[in-house]
Amino acid sequence: MDKIAELKRILMECGKVAAAFSGGVDSTFLLCFASEVLGSENVIAVTAVASNFAPDEIDYAQKMAAELGVRHICVEAELPELFRVNPPDRCYYCKKAVFTALIEQVAAETGADVKNCCGMKAGQEQLGEAADGFVFCDGTNLDDADDYRPGSRAAAELGVRSPLREAKLTKSEIREELKKLGVSIWDKPAFACLASRIPYGKRITDEMLNAVYEIEKMLRDKGYTQVRARLHDEVVRLELLPAEMQQLAADRALCEVLSVRARELGFAYTALDICGYKMGSLNRAL
Repeated sequence: MDKIAELKRILMECGKVAAAFSGGVDSTFLLCFASEVLGSENVIAVTAVASNFAPDEIDYAQKMAAELGVRHICVEAELPELFRVNPPDRCYYCKKAVFTALIEQVAAETGADVKNCCGMKAGQEQLGEAADGFVFCDGTNLDDADDYRPGSRAAAELGVRSPLREAKLTKSEIREELKKLGVSIWDKPAFACLASRIPYGKRITDEMLNAVYEIEKMLRDKGYTQVRARLHDEVVRLELLPAEMQQLAADRALCEVLSVRARELGFAYTALDICGYKMGSLNRAL
């Protein structure tokens, strides 16, 4: 099966697309390809603004939407209390609240019915055609099924479509297609909600989310690529690619700067995980 042809068919079926746009590789490809297939006038980029989303990712989303000539809506999203409590299905409550806010904002700004906005009509259990509204889509890909992602349940309940997953596109295939399109971030490291660095059961505060963002940004600004700063009570546990671990260990000056800043943010120790970066490593506790 030609996956790109299938993706084009899916998008043509949607007609108009409102894409949840985080600024990551998957949503960037979805936005770029949708604007190419449907025309920029039939695509809206919608970005959530909240303390669990990195500010520089939001900045990138604004820049990319402007370059594509796609209308861009930023929505201040209120994080629910159950997200703060941080149960194992935290992502469900976050995604439900965020996607609901995005869908309602698209509906308000386009005048389309909220149900039509997310590709459903009242009383339908299955996805339907968008009628006169925008079909709300996200950038979930086929590989995402390999990790624990309770947020996908919220997307399903809201009728959100995932064209990349429907077309069976993997992350590596999406990167290759972005490269063909000449988009510079085709090899951008994976990024995730900042809350994914905090163990389940530990209450999430804005201060903790900011600490994760600051420490990771310090490393990214020094050229480190795939970085995670996992928070464990008094310890910040750094996960890096194996090839970059020795580089950090040898940079005593940077280690000292990181340690000092971590202490200022309330963490007594900064540790380097000898196993290196692993996507969703905190899910091992489940």
